[in-house]
This record gives sequence, C-alpha cells and structure tokens, in this order.
Amino acid sequence: MRTPDEIWAAADLPTRRLAGLALNPSTPIDLLLRLLADAPLAVRMVLCRDRVLPDAVVDAVVEHPDAYTRSFFARNPHADPRTRARLLTDPDWIVRGHLAEGPRVTRPDDVAPLPDDAVVHMITTYENELLGGSFYRQISAGLQRAMPTHPVAKVRLWGTGPWSSLPARTRAALLADPDDEVRERAERNAREEDPAWVESVLPPHSCHGRTDALLHRALSRAVVDGVLTAPAGPDDRWMIARNPSLPPDVVALLSGDADPEVRREVASRRDLGSAERRALVEDPDPAVRRTIARHPDLGPDERAALAADADPRVRLSVSVHPAWSERERSAIDYQVSQHGDFGFHPCSAAPRDAEAVRRDALSGHPLLRRAAAKERTLPSDLVALLAADDDLGVRVLLAQNHPNPPAGLLLRCFLEYTGDERERLLTRPGFPSEGLAVHADDADPAVRRLAARDRETAAHTVERLTRDPDPAVRAAFARHPNLPGPRLTQLLDDEELVHHAAANPALAVSAIRALVTSSLPLR
Repeated sequence: MRTPDEIWAAADLPTRRLAGLALNPSTPIDLLLRLLADAPLAVRMVLCRDRVLPDAVVDAVVEHPDAYTRSFFARNPHADPRTRARLLTDPDWIVRGHLAEGPRVTRPDDVAPLPDDAVVHMITTYENELLGGSFYRQISAGLQRAMPTHPVAKVRLWGTGPWSSLPARTRAALLADPDDEVRERAERNAREEDPAWVESVLPPHSCHGRTDALLHRALSRAVVDGVLTAPAGPDDRWMIARNPSLPPDVVALLSGDADPEVRREVASRRDLGSAERRALVEDPDPAVRRTIARHPDLGPDERAALAADADPRVRLSVSVHPAWSERERSAIDYQVSQHGDFGFHPCSAAPRDAEAVRRDALSGHPLLRRAAAKERTLPSDLVALLAADDDLGVRVLLAQNHPNPPAGLLLRCFLEYTGDERERLLTRPGFPSEGLAVHADDADPAVRRLAARDRETAAHTVERLTRDPDPAVRAAFARHPNLPGPRLTQLLDDEELVHHAAANPALAVSAIRALVTSSLPLR
C-alpha cells in the first residue's frame, strides 16, 4: 500500500491540476462530488484530507466504496471531530486505524478531542494495535479524569495507567475491581511500588526494563547496594540518583560521587539535606551548581554564593529563585539571551496561582516574565503589558501560547523572530491579512510570503513573485486572487505550480468546470 507521499510523487500534471481544483474554494459542490467519484487517488486524497468539506461531500466520502479514500478523511485536521467520528464503525481496519491515529497535524495541541462516546466505543471495540500513542491525544481531559471510575471496564483499564497520581480511594477500588483484567492491571501497578517485587524481576543486565526500574520503581536496599558495588553498566549510578525511593545515606553518598553527571542528578532532588546542598553549591562542575541553584530550599548564604558565582549561567539560574525580592534579584549580574526557540508550551495539569503569575509578569527579570507569558489565563491588563515587553522571548511566548493574542503582536513577532515554530505564528487566531503588501520586497522569503495574504497586493507584484527565487513564495502567489489571468492560465500547465494555480479562487467557475470535464472520463 502506497504512502501519501508516494501517491503524490506519482501524480502527473493533469492529476495535480485536478488536486488543486479540489482545494479551490470556487469549485462548486457538484464538481467536488465528481472529483470524489471519478478522479485519481491523489486527487481524492487532497480533497478528503486537506480542506473543509461541504456536508454533501462529507456524506459522499463516508459512503465512498474505496477504504483508502475514506481513510484520508479520517485524518482531516479541518473536519470537526464529530464529523470524523462518522467513520467510527467503518468496516475497514485502515479507516478505523487512521481515525484512531488522529488528524494529520504537526503539533499535538492542534488536535481537538473526539466525542467521549466515540472514544469509549473505540476502546471497547477496536483492536489494541490501533489504539497507539497518537490515539490518547484525542481523548478529552474530562474523560481522562473519569477513566479510573468509568462504568465500562475497558475504560477503567485505561484509567489504571497514571497509577502513582491516583487517589488512595481510587487505587483501592481498582485493586478490588470486579473485572479480572482491571484488577490484575491494578495489582501489577501496585507491585511496581513494592521494592521486593521490583528486585525479583530486575534484569541483571543493561536493558530498557532495568533502566525503567532504576529510574522510576521502588528500589530495595539490596538493589541499591548492588548498583553501588557491582553495577550492570556505567549508567546505573546516575539512573538511581534521582529515584524517589533512594535512602538518605545513599543520596548523601552520591552527592559526592566522582561522576559529575551523577552529582547533577542528585542536585535535582528535592529531598536533599543541608549538608548535601552546601556541598553541591560548592561543586567544581558549573552544571551541578546550575542545577542546585534551582533548589527551592536554598538558604540565604547558599543563594548569595551562587549569585556571585564565576559562571554566568549559574548566576542566571539562581537569579530566578523565588526567595529573592525584586531588589535583591536586580543586584545579580545575570544576562538573558535574546536568541533561542520560543514556541508552544502545553498547559500544565494544574494552573498556576494567579498572584504568582502576576508577580512574574511584573518582575524585572525577563525569564520570569517569559514564564508568565506562557499562561493561558492571563488577564487583559497583563496581556497588554507583556505584548509591549522589551524582551523578544516574552512577546513571542505570549503570541505562541495565549488563546487570543493581539494581531499586531503576531505580526511583530513574525517579523522579528526567526527561531523554531516561527511558522506557527501564521496559524494563530487573528493573524492579520491587511497591510501586508508592503513586505513584498523583503529580503526574507518568509516575510515576502506575507504579502500573499493581503488581497490588496498589486497584480503586477503578484505576477512578479510567482517567479521569485524561493519556491514557497512562488507557490503562495500562484494562489493569490489578483494574479493576472494570462499568468494564471500559464501556471495551469506549469509542472511546479499547477497544484497551487488550480487552487486560485480567481479561476472562473466556467473554467473550473471545463478543466474537470476535459480531464475526467464521461459518465
């Protein structure tokens, strides 16, 4: 079975032209239905996967005889999840598999959850191999919370996954569950918190299972002593260094380990004694000192020592410590780079305290303001304040993460920021489309491409930029509605740009109808 990339690579020019027409907002519904019924697979792929479809076309897709065609719609990121869920009971496994895999997106945060009843149906009826890692992102937060106590046993089975975070009462109920599989899974999860059981199944050689146990499972004293005296591999010591079950005397021992990587892991622990903290504050490795600088229990003398550290990264790390007053923080010699990647940050499970967020937003420290800028629930006064911040990272993080960022902020950030996820700014709600023609001659191709979003860009400029050295710029302007007719007609036979030109809304319906009729067999 060919992949989507292979399908598109094999498409000839007439097929790519039809695929562009399938995306064209001017193409009438009757022609979309004709393409769905008679066009080559590459056209049906683009039609079903890459656009919002009218209801009549959705009806036809759901009833289409070709499973591969239906499967493309199962991964359509533009379709409402309830509409995609119409394929829930599709007879073909590939359709169900693509529905479970989720929409074809580059970021998980772009996925809207499926209806809860659809997810429950999938959990209870789909083959396990179809419900892989991508499926979980389509489960609503409400259903995830309800899973451990759900009336359906197979859903409760999924709810046993986050065992360590479940309340004691919920754990007890799952351990006594009337369903054998749920009860056995709960018992297995509980056993992983039993040091004796972990010891009994711990692989004696380096492997994934041993790594998981040493990092996360409850360890017996015998296992810990074995790692200290006869490790199975060179990484065993740093694996246990952050394990929550490590005895205090071993934590103290490893805080002075010869391997700085082990000491760095110990420095990240929150259960350090005062002696260990002091030793790590004075550690010869700056990476260890950077890590301990974030410890919440640092005393005034320890913070003062780190604030005067010779390494600027250590000073920066300790400068955001919550114990400082703003006056004390401002006295630290730290530097914050304007270079870096400022992208999307997933919501935390528990929202931060509103007053703490406000303090960060009003801080003189850019890193604290950056932390505040990631919060989804910022009040309007803080949004306005951070949108005008003099730190690039603050502005871009606000633009990337706020549900409704100001339009002017989005444009400013796109013009100034060139790091990771820059293109995501273009997809944020409210990105402007007016006044962008002034960027048509910018040296940056990504900025020149902005002019393609402006309906007022002059026709001669549009035509010129279909010959731009940058292929993405050429493609964007091949779709511009101000593209002069002769050039648009020319591009309909251009190997590179035919797909984009055929999607141009300036094409007359009569021309679209003629192109479809001439390319498809008579019915």
